[in-house]
Amino acid sequence: MSSTDHGEAPRQAVPRRAGRSADTPYRPTERGAAVGRRIGIALARTGWRVRVLGGWRVPVAGPVILAANHANLVDGPLLMGMSPRPTHFLVKEEMFSGPVGAVLRGVGQIPVQRRSADRTAIGSALEVLKDGGVLGVFPEGTRGDGDFAQVQGGLAYLALRSGAPVVPVAVFGTGERGRTLGAIPPLRGRIDVVFGDPFDAGDGSRLRTRKAMQEASERVRTRLAGHLAQARELTGR
Repeated sequence: MSSTDHGEAPRQAVPRRAGRSADTPYRPTERGAAVGRRIGIALARTGWRVRVLGGWRVPVAGPVILAANHANLVDGPLLMGMSPRPTHFLVKEEMFSGPVGAVLRGVGQIPVQRRSADRTAIGSALEVLKDGGVLGVFPEGTRGDGDFAQVQGGLAYLALRSGAPVVPVAVFGTGERGRTLGAIPPLRGRIDVVFGDPFDAGDGSRLRTRKAMQEASERVRTRLAGHLAQARELTGR
C-alpha cells in the first residue's frame, strides 16, 4: 500500500490529472487519510504485535509533521494506522501507477518525485499543514538502517515554512539487522512505535535563510537521533 521510500525531501510530484498545472498542488483529503488509518490499523492487528508508546505526545489538533526512521516497506502503512490522527505521507511517485496508485490517492497520500526539486509536492505538503493536518515524512529519504544517519533538508524546510512542530517517531522490529532489506517482518513479531516530544525546527526567528535552513537541518537531525537513542533504551531494542 505505502511506499518503501515515503519520506523523500519533497520534489517534482506526479501524477497530474488533465487540466492541472504542473505547479498546482495535489490536495489529498483528510477523509481519505482517515480511511487509510483504518486500513493501517487492520494491517497492524492482523500481521504483528504492535506496541505504541507516547502516542499522546502528538498534538490533538493543528499542523504536525511526523518524522520517522525508515527500514522497511511496511513502515508507511503501519504508521498510517498507528498515528493517533489521519496522516498524509509523502510517497515516491513510482508507486502511483495502476491499482496501487489508485489506493494511495484514495487514502490521501502525496506523490513525490525524487530526481529533482518538486514544487508540486512541496505545495501539497504545505496545504496539508495549512489546513491543520498531519504530514508524515521519512527524512532519510529512502529505506536503510533506520538510524537517522542521513537526514535530508526537505523536512527542515517544511517545518520552517509552515511553523508546524515536528514529532519524532522511532519504529523498531520492521528492519532488524541481518535480514534482507525490505523483507516483510515475521508475522506476529513484535513491533514498537515510539512517539517523541514535539519540537520546533527553527530558533524562533522564523527566518528561512540558507544559514537558518542549515541550522534547522542540524537541529532536526540531532533531535531525531536523540529520540531514537531514548526509544532504544525505553524498549530495549
